[in-house]
Amino acid sequence: MKVTIKGQVTIPLEVREKIGITPHSEVAFIEDKSGRFYITKVKHHNQKKSRFRSASKVAPLMMSTDEIMALTRGE
Repeated sequence: MKVTIKGQVTIPLEVREKIGITPHSEVAFIEDKSGRFYITKVKHHNQKKSRFRSASKVAPLMMSTDEIMALTRGE
């Protein structure tokens, strides 16, 4: 595997699939005690859920536009 002038490499498809790396994923390089580096996918535990995704699970089927807007605004 060659490194570009910018320091970039292409992660092979089978590695991306196994680790779960998709476009826009973040990765980290972890160094162990022997000096070897490992690549891992960064997991975001604090990622805020979309207010629209949250609202879709609690909104009644028949709501007025004003009720929907209030719900999506968190009012």
